[in-house]
Amino acid sequence: MTRSNELLQGTLDLLILKVLTTGPRHGLAIADRVRQLSDDVLRVNQSALYPALHRLEHQAWITAEWGESENNRRARFYSLTKAGRARLKTEEQSWDRLSAAVHGVLKAV
Repeated sequence: MTRSNELLQGTLDLLILKVLTTGPRHGLAIADRVRQLSDDVLRVNQSALYPALHRLEHQAWITAEWGESENNRRARFYSLTKAGRARLKTEEQSWDRLSAAVHGVLKAV
């Protein structure tokens, strides 16, 4: 993420898991989709993206396999696992609680 758009720790993982619900994507396609869905507000740097992908793969929340990208380059395509779908559901619930709490503070003060 760019410095001005840094997110809470773990939020990038949530965004990656959510983007992968629509099917396998390679790393740059994941970053592009986050940017598109956020109306160009969130930009995921490669220096943050690839460690997050490796961490999620290590947790068995995603899997990766080699394939060919749309520009005929070899790329790793990441897919959500069953455990990843369960984790996403948990993380979405946590995010909803956190964002409601922050919203409550912002509106109360």
